[in-house]
Amino acid sequence: MDALCRDCLEAFETRPGRPLRCPACRSPRCIAHAELFSLTIAHMDCDAFYASVEKRDNPELATKPVIIGGGKRGVVSTACYIARIKGVRSAMPMFQALKLCPEAVVIKPRMSAYVEASKAIRAMMEEMTPGIEPLSLDEAFLDLSGTARLHGHPPAYMLARLVRRMKRELGLTGSIGLSHNKFLAKVASDLDKPHGFAVIGAAETAAFLKDKPVRMIWGVGAATQASLEKAGIRTFTDLLRWDRTDLTARFGSMGDRLWHLARGQDRRRVSANAPMKSISNETTFFEDTGDADLLDGHLWRLAEKVADRAKARGLAGRVVTLKLKRADFTQISRRVSLRDPAQLADIIYRTARGLFDAVGDEGPYRLIGVGIADLLPETNGAITGDLLDPDATRRGQAERATDEIRKRFGPDAILKGRALR
Repeated sequence: MDALCRDCLEAFETRPGRPLRCPACRSPRCIAHAELFSLTIAHMDCDAFYASVEKRDNPELATKPVIIGGGKRGVVSTACYIARIKGVRSAMPMFQALKLCPEAVVIKPRMSAYVEASKAIRAMMEEMTPGIEPLSLDEAFLDLSGTARLHGHPPAYMLARLVRRMKRELGLTGSIGLSHNKFLAKVASDLDKPHGFAVIGAAETAAFLKDKPVRMIWGVGAATQASLEKAGIRTFTDLLRWDRTDLTARFGSMGDRLWHLARGQDRRRVSANAPMKSISNETTFFEDTGDADLLDGHLWRLAEKVADRAKARGLAGRVVTLKLKRADFTQISRRVSLRDPAQLADIIYRTARGLFDAVGDEGPYRLIGVGIADLLPETNGAITGDLLDPDATRRGQAERATDEIRKRFGPDAILKGRALR
C-alpha cells in the first residue's frame, strides 16, 4: 500500500497491520491508502483560521481559549480548538459561548490580517495548480489532475508539502481531504482535524457512506434535515431506498442531487477563479435599539469593513444592500443599483444611509447589516466623481490617503467622528 510521511515527505510502501511509521525519519505522522497517489481532487481547510492568525500574532494567547466575534448578542465567527472543547461553535450566539467558556479571550475580527494570510496561502496553492476554487478566505477546492509530470510528484505529495509550508512559513495549519470528487474531498477534510490528512478512495466510497448521517452533506442545514427526517431519511442508506424520480418529485433539484450524492457521485468541476457574488458585514446589538445616532455609527463601521474587504480583493460593487432585523425577528432588506461600481466606504455608507432613511421609523432593531453585490474588478483604484455631489471626489481622495496611513501605522491611526458613536 502506498504511504507518505507528512513530516519529511518520504514516499514508501507499507502493509496493512504493520505500524505506520516513516522509514526515513521515524515519524508516525504518515498517511497510507491504496489510491493515495492516484487521486487528484482535494479540499484544504485551514484550522480555526481567524483564531489561529490571532494566536500566531500574539503568542501570549497560545494556551488560552480564543473566540473571534462581537458583543454578547453577536455570534461567534470562529473559535480555537481549546474553546471548541468547551462546546463553542461557529455561528453560536456570543452569550451562549461565554456561558460555556467564560474564561475565553474574545477578539473582534481583524479582516485585513486574515486577508493577508489568505493571500499568502493562495500564492502557495497557485504554485501547485491553476485549478483552485476558493470557498472563503480559509478553504478551497484544488484540482491537481495532470500536475504530477509538472512537479515530478503525485498530488498527495504536493498537498502534504503545502500544509508543511503553511506551518513553517506562515505559522498556520490546515487539513487536507483527498478524493475523486468535490463532495467526498470536502467530507474527508473534516475527518482528521486539526492538521489532518484524510483520503476517501473510489473503491471504498459506498462502504464509507453507508449509514453516515445525511447532515454531513454540505448545504444540508437544519431546515433541509428536518424535511428529510419527515420523509424517513436520516442516513445515506435511507436515501438509497428512494427512486430518483420520487426524490426529485419530493425535493426538487435538491432531490436529484441527493440521489447522486447517496452513490458518491458528484460531477461538479473545480471552477477556478469562481467570482465572489457579494461582500457584506452585519452586527447584532446587545439591546434592541432605535437610536438614530447609534445606528448611524454602526452603518459607518459596517461600510468601512465592507470597503476594506473589497479593497483587499480589488473588487467593487454595482449594488449596495441594507439588512435590518426587528426585535420580533422580522427582516427588512433593501438594495439599490449604483451608476458606477463602488468600493469606497464613503459611497457605501451614504448609499446605505439613504436606504435606511427610506425605511422610516420601523425600529427598534436587533441587527443591522451592509453589503455590496454584483461585484467586478476595480478600475485601477479610480475615484469616480458625482455631478450631484461635488465633494465626492475630495472625500474619496481623503479616504485613499487614510488607507495609506492605516497601512503604515495601524487600523486605529485615524478614526472618523461617526465611528465613535
